[in-house]
Amino acid sequence: MSRYLVEFTASAAREIRKLDPQIRRRLLDAIEALADEARPHGAMKLVGYDDAWRVRVGDHRVLYEVVDDAVLVTVFKIEHRRAVYEDR
Repeated sequence: MSRYLVEFTASAAREIRKLDPQIRRRLLDAIEALADEARPHGAMKLVGYDDAWRVRVGDHRVLYEVVDDAVLVTVFKIEHRRAVYEDR
């Protein structure tokens, strides 16, 4: 099985840079693991999207889209669990 290329949208990259370094490290470790397994145990498919998923990392959520044909994972949102779904 091939590794997925993981990329960030500009807004997701900005969001992760704002976080505390300890939280940022945990999130980046979880995101890096998506390269090996794009849909890990505990990942949930998002309702209303074609192929978008979310993983929990403590009190934060990482929302991402998987494109299997291109072997690509695009992280499009990283936020605290209280605020992550508000502007949908």
